[in-house]
Amino acid sequence: MQEYSRLVGIDVGKKRIGIAQTDLLKTIASPVGTFPPEEVFAHLKKITTQSSVDKFIVGWPLMPDGSEGSSIEMVKEFIKKLENEFPEIDVYRMDERNTSTKAMQLMVEAGISKKKRREKERVDRIAAAVILQNYLDENY
Repeated sequence: MQEYSRLVGIDVGKKRIGIAQTDLLKTIASPVGTFPPEEVFAHLKKITTQSSVDKFIVGWPLMPDGSEGSSIEMVKEFIKKLENEFPEIDVYRMDERNTSTKAMQLMVEAGISKKKRREKERVDRIAAAVILQNYLDENY
């Protein structure tokens, strides 16, 4: 019998952290929400207790040339906390170049108003879904 589980995508930022998750068949990524850094682990705990999670996919901030961006240290610290908090769940780093641009493009295509597209929280949670969907597209 197949065990159903999810993958969780995370877009780490200084002010907000976007979270997305897959369906139980791991075919599509959907935004969950955007949370302040001090609240994100409580939300991740809630997700992991509601259903089985195989892996966290964390956006890895690379520069356009592929070198590590200035946010790398912040993301490394976040991953360290994530691994300590959830030692049984693997963490994978996913190149997040152009995810915010792709998130904006998806919102335009979905007909979301310009006013709502300016909401950084909305962009962050959609960027988390883009990171996760990119992982799915490459690995499943």
